[in-house]
Amino acid sequence: MKIQLINGHFTAQETTDLVSQLIQVKIKFLENKISTLLLEEDIKSMEAKIINLQNTLSTLRHELALSIHKIEICSEIQIKV
Repeated sequence: MKIQLINGHFTAQETTDLVSQLIQVKIKFLENKISTLLLEEDIKSMEAKIINLQNTLSTLRHELALSIHKIEICSEIQIKV
């Protein structure tokens, strides 16, 4: 199954807002998983994923800060059962 999540052109601010919200949802999901994990190895893995997402978001914000062009975003989720 494929879900077309995002497909369009956005301003730099809209792009930053949209991606920030998506990343924050993913971070919250990972934080909730951490609270149920028992193994330190799994917790460290989730924490590393959160840090990576935060760094990615910071880089995106920096790169888009001065952009005046429309930005194309195309995001599809593929679910395989």
